[in-house]
Amino acid sequence: METPQAPFRATLGRSIRLLGAFRKEQSDPDFFYGMLARDTVAQLTSYTKLDGALVADIGGGPGYFTDVLRAVGARPVCVDCDAGEMTARQGAAPEGAVLGSALDLPLATGSVDVCFSSNVLEHVPDPWRMADEMVRVTRPGGVVYLSFTNWLSPWGGHETSPWHYLGGHRAAARYTRAYGRPPKNVYGSSLYPVSVGAALRWARRRPDATVLDALPRYHPRWATPVIHVPALREIVSWNLLLILRRH
Repeated sequence: METPQAPFRATLGRSIRLLGAFRKEQSDPDFFYGMLARDTVAQLTSYTKLDGALVADIGGGPGYFTDVLRAVGARPVCVDCDAGEMTARQGAAPEGAVLGSALDLPLATGSVDVCFSSNVLEHVPDPWRMADEMVRVTRPGGVVYLSFTNWLSPWGGHETSPWHYLGGHRAAARYTRAYGRPPKNVYGSSLYPVSVGAALRWARRRPDATVLDALPRYHPRWATPVIHVPALREIVSWNLLLILRRH
């Protein structure tokens, strides 16, 4: 049975808490991803009912989101291409996990109620193929939750930020010199530039899905109009969230 939750509210206080937690992403991943997963699932419940829903968690890795989805009554299936990532937290993959690529999801067409992905799109070489796959596996009437960090945001280079503004390869080289090791997210092989504008064009051109919402994921709700301002949205958004309903 679904655990009762307080209604999701995208307030300024929430944004500040998430920003503070983000600073602990690498030093205390359990704290950061646990908090982000609870916030994200609460946000998702404002668009669709999760109790009993079959939810594909694309690129779910060690299962932070999967755990919270299961706690609210969903039936999650974690899909990831990296067995090491899936076993990194508990020494074993999340219950019911499936090893597979986001570019060719090992799921039947129209088989899930919700297809969910948090901050994976910028890590695949063909982001719109992944996005197409997410729509494909979602049943008619189901929901797609797709979120990513856009390249031109201050955090677009991930741990190499803000030097990514001078170029992804240059930022990676600087990180290597400074820390004596390459970054986890290497430009051109595990990190790619994805834009808000391209994502909106992809979503709006789909004949088989309707855009329910497009917003800066971590911002207060009143900041949503920035999505409609070209150029500015690429810098200010930090992270774009698209919610689509499958026809």
